[in-house]
Amino acid sequence: MMRTTVGSLGGLGALAVVLMLAGCGSTPGAAPPGPTPSADPARSATAAPTPVVDVPVAAATPTPARPSVPPVRVAAPSIGVDMPVVSVGVETGGFMELPPDPAVAGWYRFGAAPASPDGSVVISAHVDAPDKPIGPFSRLRELPVGEAIEVTDAAGAVHRYAVQSVTYYPKTALPVDDLFARSGSDALVLITCGGAFDAATGRYADNVVAIATPTT
Repeated sequence: MMRTTVGSLGGLGALAVVLMLAGCGSTPGAAPPGPTPSADPARSATAAPTPVVDVPVAAATPTPARPSVPPVRVAAPSIGVDMPVVSVGVETGGFMELPPDPAVAGWYRFGAAPASPDGSVVISAHVDAPDKPIGPFSRLRELPVGEAIEVTDAAGAVHRYAVQSVTYYPKTALPVDDLFARSGSDALVLITCGGAFDAATGRYADNVVAIATPTT
């Protein structure tokens, strides 16, 4: 499953959202859904992290959601991603909620929306889950720099972005405050799991993070 811990979030809240996609639906002893890369602290899009997501969150009270038009779909045609998006918050224990189905992504509703003038639009999804096919976000690692991503909101507006980077981080080193910023540069942040698979725990070591910026 994917869990997220949020920190200061640009000074507007104390919600600790840390993306530690542990397990991602895999069971102990199961083989990882893809090849396991060597463990470097961070790698570019040319690296090949194992497709999976997990996001742990520290217990805290989330700040109120901004009045906004939520995203309802995210698409990255070059890697075959075209999936619905639902609004999520924080579950008991302080973890970011995520849809149980890897074919559905979750938008962090306490952060920025696609039409927000600043801050990060965070969309995350599991890579896999028990009795479910591998999810579309398993291919985030394949996104080339400059590739187009489209996010459609509930009003029917299409927001277009271009990929700036694809990196995976050890879950203990994820730059949560930067990724979940509620002020500063406007950006789209897509997150899932990756890295080495621990068969004993059914967890993956890293998070795969794609960052994109708006295009005209």
